[in-house]
Amino acid sequence: MKLKKTYSFALISALYIAILVIIVDALSYFLYQEMGFWALFFAVVSLLVFSFLIIQYRVEYFIYRRVRKIYDDVSLLEIEDLKKKSVTTDMETLSKSVQKFAEGKRIEIQNLTERDSFRRDFLGNVAHELKTPLFTVQGYLLTLIEGASEDKEILEKYLGRANKGVERLVAVVKDLDMIAKLETKGLKMNLQPFNILELIQNVFDLFEMRAKKKNISLVFDKIYEFPIYVIGDEEKIEQVLINLVVNSIKYGKIGGVTKVGVDEYNQNKFIIKVSDNGEGVKQEHLSRLFERFYRVDQSRSRDQGGSGLGLAIVKHIIEAHNETILVKSTFKEGSEFSFSLEKAK
Repeated sequence: MKLKKTYSFALISALYIAILVIIVDALSYFLYQEMGFWALFFAVVSLLVFSFLIIQYRVEYFIYRRVRKIYDDVSLLEIEDLKKKSVTTDMETLSKSVQKFAEGKRIEIQNLTERDSFRRDFLGNVAHELKTPLFTVQGYLLTLIEGASEDKEILEKYLGRANKGVERLVAVVKDLDMIAKLETKGLKMNLQPFNILELIQNVFDLFEMRAKKKNISLVFDKIYEFPIYVIGDEEKIEQVLINLVVNSIKYGKIGGVTKVGVDEYNQNKFIIKVSDNGEGVKQEHLSRLFERFYRVDQSRSRDQGGSGLGLAIVKHIIEAHNETILVKSTFKEGSEFSFSLEKAK
């Protein structure tokens, strides 16, 4: 009958100690006649020391093999992660080590679960964002194919709407491509000095007509007498300003104002602020504003157009510059987005 592991361990340990006792007894017998008391003292000390070493080694080896088996069964890590020198007969230390291992696994499983959930949400959002304009374009084209193209007015009207659907598809694909490059560090930053005030004015000029449709004014927060130079990728920072200004126009109120200003942040940096007096955002949405495809008002946001990736791109670009972007907002009063850039020397 096969012995239990613990019985086998105890039996072999006892056997080693018994052999040790026999050897020590034999040595003390021959030495007793010559050394007397010191022979007995030598025997006792030797038996104590070697018994301790045998028990320590055997227990440590026994525990190590058991813990190693646990790692083999449940660990996603390599077995080399368990170092023999970290195993001890101190059960409190061993317990803490196992607890640390279990906590690490719990966090790892939690992260994997969150990533899987995020992946599913992301794929669902991408499918939805692409499906809506695709079905729109398909519907108009099928209508034209079935005979509506004979009416010139309807033809022009439906082709125009189909073109808007295609433009939205292109916008989503371009934004997805940019985010993919930013996240995989495939998009290199061309850092150089440039005049941030000039760049802001260029963005104002670019969207002046769109702002006028809602009677929104695009202005600086004050008069700047001298140019302000910062370090960054001018093309990417222009994309940041475009996304922020377009958002302020989309969600700004009719007759409102969008202000952009540049202030001292600290000795080495400026802070660029884009603020409006539009709809604002409720506090419960602020922490998720920079998530991909996150929309505060699903129905209204989709009516406004866009890919739903604008603020996610803004966040990635600013973080690629090793800078920070912040948002403050009061519902029904307006919002302010701000980001820092290094001063040009």
